[in-house]
Amino acid sequence: MNVEEFREYCLSLKGVYEKMPFPNIPDKYSRDVLCFYIGSKWFCYVNIEVFDRCCLKTTPETAEELRERYDGVRPAWHMNKRMWNDVYFDSDVPDELIKSLVQQSYDIVFRSLPLKERKSIQLL
Repeated sequence: MNVEEFREYCLSLKGVYEKMPFPNIPDKYSRDVLCFYIGSKWFCYVNIEVFDRCCLKTTPETAEELRERYDGVRPAWHMNKRMWNDVYFDSDVPDELIKSLVQQSYDIVFRSLPLKERKSIQLL
């Protein structure tokens, strides 16, 4: 999977929009981070220049299971490590599993949105 395929998949989910929220940060890696949002919260981010990994939310149990099973799943840098994983592309994590994890992250974050936001997204 390349960055455009990944981006298209994320944007195919209902109500998703993208934004690069860190344009003024001195760190180049952070400036090149593209975040995918549902409502007011992000559910995934990826560096569009390096495209080495994506960051995704799971349940704490799933996070632990994935880390035990795959070398390409590690606690997310700069996020809550109980629930957020960095999932590395070109690793032992199959592309189809990555897409499934993107969907799971979307679902978890969607459920955490205020009711008013969830309802407006469902109407799209």
